[in-house]
Amino acid sequence: MHTTLANKFHSLLFIGLFLTFDALALDNKDFSHLNQATIIRAEQWQALMENAKFATDQQKLQQVNDFFNQNIRFADDLKQWNTVDYWATPNELLAVGAGDCEDYSIAKYFSLLELGIDADKLRITYVKLNKLKTAHMVLSYLAYPGATPLVLDNLIPEIKPASQRNDLIALFSFNHSGLWLANFNGNNKKVSPANHLTKWSHLKNRMQVNNQPSPQA
Repeated sequence: MHTTLANKFHSLLFIGLFLTFDALALDNKDFSHLNQATIIRAEQWQALMENAKFATDQQKLQQVNDFFNQNIRFADDLKQWNTVDYWATPNELLAVGAGDCEDYSIAKYFSLLELGIDADKLRITYVKLNKLKTAHMVLSYLAYPGATPLVLDNLIPEIKPASQRNDLIALFSFNHSGLWLANFNGNNKKVSPANHLTKWSHLKNRMQVNNQPSPQA
């Protein structure tokens, strides 16, 4: 990354984080004790974006998956945001250092876009956990149309092909361009534009308003 561009990106990242802190303060949430930890996480994330930009897709997937799985602790929305179902922006996740499966998947998605992976290869995927019979969210990567997806999951450290994740049943998936009825055999049916998913549209709008540096494909 050119020095001027890197400096601009660094500024955008921290402007976004400061705006995130302001928004959290307006909600009467006291995260002042997390400021130093947040700065460290943000700098580590920026270093990842810089160091991995020339890596292969597989290396990018592994590094991004490891970063969020190792640096973000799991917390449900009710405890973290005092609401039943909240989709945090990547900056919010970096700010507080905790989130649920949606937050992990969203942050991984935008980080991989930032690293140059085509949005058409990435799908945020709602699944059902077989044993627990509960909903869950993962990030899927398709090397080419119809390929068996690789699954990035906060529940396990390994990135495995969907064919090895018999514990998951895919329900639907989405990215910037569409919403699909999903399965893990590569045969997916597009059912609507992505903006029909209200929470996804609201999330992207919040990112734009807060000047977050992740690209909009």
